[in-house]
Amino acid sequence: MGNIYRSASFMEHSSHPDYKYEMDAPTHTHDGINPSCSDELTLSLRVENGVIEEAAFTGHGCAISQASADIMADLITGETVEEAKRLSGLFLAMIRGEELTEDDFDDLDEAAQLKDISHMPARVKCAELAWRTLDGILSA
Repeated sequence: MGNIYRSASFMEHSSHPDYKYEMDAPTHTHDGINPSCSDELTLSLRVENGVIEEAAFTGHGCAISQASADIMADLITGETVEEAKRLSGLFLAMIRGEELTEDDFDDLDEAAQLKDISHMPARVKCAELAWRTLDGILSA
């Protein structure tokens, strides 16, 4: 995977996130905070007929938390709630350093580039923030 900070895709998601905005009329919102480094975000979803039609976030944090949130929002937009739960489970397993199949990595798409964060214990919570916030929305 290499150094994520040298990834053009990672830097683009971090510097110019497409999904970082205040959503009009979300059906679901949930706040997430990483107290160890003060990253905060509010995740908003518009779910219709079991499909995530729109995902957006607001807040602030390090490059990893912001890129991870943007990548996640892109990945789950257009997916069913059940598929978003599955993808979140795969991502969190990957960040914990668990073995995934090549198909799992393919399913995670750009989120798979964050795999090496599992070797940076101080940054794991940064990468997980948006995904744990998503789990909070979807399990409510």
